[in-house]
Amino acid sequence: MLSLKKYLSPIILLFLLSCQNGIDEQDSSNQSTVTKNSPLTTYLQRVAMVPTVQDNMIDGSTYCTIKFPYTVTVNNEVIAINSAADYQKVVDNINASNTDDDIVKITFPVTMVYYNYIQKLIPNQSDFNDLIAYWNLYPDLLSKINGLNINYPITINIYNSANQIASSASIISDQAFFNFIKNLNESQYISLQYPISIVDYNYQTKLISSNLDFENAIKYAIDNCPENNIATLNFASTIVNGTWKIPYFFDDSDKTSLFSGYSFVFNNDMSVVATKDGTTETGQWQTTTQYGVQELKLNFSSALLSKLNNNSWKLFEFNNSQIRLRNVATNNTDYLYFEK
Repeated sequence: MLSLKKYLSPIILLFLLSCQNGIDEQDSSNQSTVTKNSPLTTYLQRVAMVPTVQDNMIDGSTYCTIKFPYTVTVNNEVIAINSAADYQKVVDNINASNTDDDIVKITFPVTMVYYNYIQKLIPNQSDFNDLIAYWNLYPDLLSKINGLNINYPITINIYNSANQIASSASIISDQAFFNFIKNLNESQYISLQYPISIVDYNYQTKLISSNLDFENAIKYAIDNCPENNIATLNFASTIVNGTWKIPYFFDDSDKTSLFSGYSFVFNNDMSVVATKDGTTETGQWQTTTQYGVQELKLNFSSALLSKLNNNSWKLFEFNNSQIRLRNVATNNTDYLYFEK
């Protein structure tokens, strides 16, 4: 079998981009300046990733897409895929009858495009199978956020604290925005020039006037665009499965390091056990729904862990291995992340 090493670099890059280390994150989303690792920045980079779910009926993967043009054969019909509009031809063929096999056969070679715009020529079915199998080893990556399109160009102001140089950049496309964020360094601070025009998944054009507006629009897309909800998970069932740590905690400032070394186990009896260096503390947890938004409430008694006792930890997004919560207040937004 073909070695999978040649697929390693793209997946590691995507993993690092999707699962940012929270220790260096230092921002409140309604402040104008953000860094490479700020929550809003990581969300925006996912907005700017390559759209890939639209051809899942062909390649079976939400982590890559096949570059146009190419051809497929479905139920003995050859279909040319020259644009996204041609996906419907495949769907129509599959739905035309209940008695055929509906197997989509790709004509090789094809070029695969990954979320991070890296491209790879795939010469045959065997290499394609290896690639898809490798991507499927990572089912819980925080992938592209669909249902929100930015109307370019946009302007970004940049300040480099290392050399105290200010500059600006004009961004003209998703790929340029993705690479701009990827190439930021730890000493650079950026601010978006508002207003920024976006189009939501209902094809409605809206103006974004602040970082918090942008984050709320992203939250709306995550919750409502069907392409972001391929797997249906229950939050209460997910949180009691496995052991969690805190990769990011922001409460007026980055306080992630306070919880370094802690593990958390959420139990079905609504207790939560925090452990560090063999010492445990038991608290309580509760999940409720307020105005259609799920909330997580924690209750610890110690001085340190009681810092997590925020009654308004609203769920931003989650999957089997990551939970992202936030609390939006008048002057700042706090964040609490759990991950396995």
